[in-house]
Amino acid sequence: MKAFDNGKVTVIPDLSLEIADKEFICLVGPSGCGKSTTLRMIAGLEEITSGELYIDEREVNNVAPKDRDIAMVFQSYALYPHMSVYKNMAFALKLKKMPKDEIDRKVRWAAKILDIEPYLDRKPRALSGGQRQRVALGRAMVRNPKVFLLDEPLSNLDAKLRTEMRSQITSLHQKLQTTFVYVTHDQTEAMTMADRIVVMDKGVIQQVDTPQMLYHEPANMFVAGFIGSPAMNFFDAEVSDSKIRFSGHEFELNESQKATLSAYSGKDIIIGIRPEHFFAANESESTRNICKMTVTTEIAEMTGNESNIYFMINGKRHIASIKTDQKYHSGETVNLGFNCSDVHFFDKGTTKTII
Repeated sequence: MKAFDNGKVTVIPDLSLEIADKEFICLVGPSGCGKSTTLRMIAGLEEITSGELYIDEREVNNVAPKDRDIAMVFQSYALYPHMSVYKNMAFALKLKKMPKDEIDRKVRWAAKILDIEPYLDRKPRALSGGQRQRVALGRAMVRNPKVFLLDEPLSNLDAKLRTEMRSQITSLHQKLQTTFVYVTHDQTEAMTMADRIVVMDKGVIQQVDTPQMLYHEPANMFVAGFIGSPAMNFFDAEVSDSKIRFSGHEFELNESQKATLSAYSGKDIIIGIRPEHFFAANESESTRNICKMTVTTEIAEMTGNESNIYFMINGKRHIASIKTDQKYHSGETVNLGFNCSDVHFFDKGTTKTII
């Protein structure tokens, strides 16, 4: 638990999480969800209001940050501008009175892995953003910590550099075989890098799972809407015997869906459809497991081999990402289809996943 203002403001009411040795785990969620505060509590930069924190079976609640055997990498790099790259990476080791030859070996080892050997004599101002971030990673690496803590380390980089650095950090984790705890608001980063993802909202863990499970089996509407880009579409719907009716459309449930949703017959629920599960439907095709709907394009975005089609239903904007070379225009009528087996079902009251 973490509270501020003498316990009057609770930002993390209750958090229970076990991170495996050598695991790459990501904390994701919207701004203000508590992910960075959680990371800072692990680092010892924020005091834990109540509860226990263990690193390698050692309780560290009252252990100073420098003695927790962790290393933290910030989004701002936090490099010393007056020092060379070499001296930045060596600084923490010098404070530990490590022999010069040992310092040199560690710095050059890290520089080689990160491909920054040519820049060891340069000052940070002479480096690009990606090079500075690699220096920050190298400074953490030379300490050989039990845990790497990374707080949105790529947020200051442009899109191309972020993609490059994602793969470099993933490769670094595989080489070092050390525990990584990574905070990001970018779910794409989490999905591509993590062994497991912790999805948080308002200080509460919503789900902890692999990227694949979060995408295919979200625990609730928040996770379903947060994981995936573009975000999942949600529609108000009604269960009617063996059918689902929503927004003037209907489709038949398969046998498994019928059994699970039987208790909801005659009741309102929420259904979710991912944008990428829509396709351009042929009016003549007729398949029992396919639902077809006709929409009017509000906005259309061509992104190469697919189009993002925005349309309004009951005053809410939805999006379909369909594989096509055809260019759509505002006001155009489009026939969309989706496979009924791709639909997610949520309890309208609790927002938890039904199936």
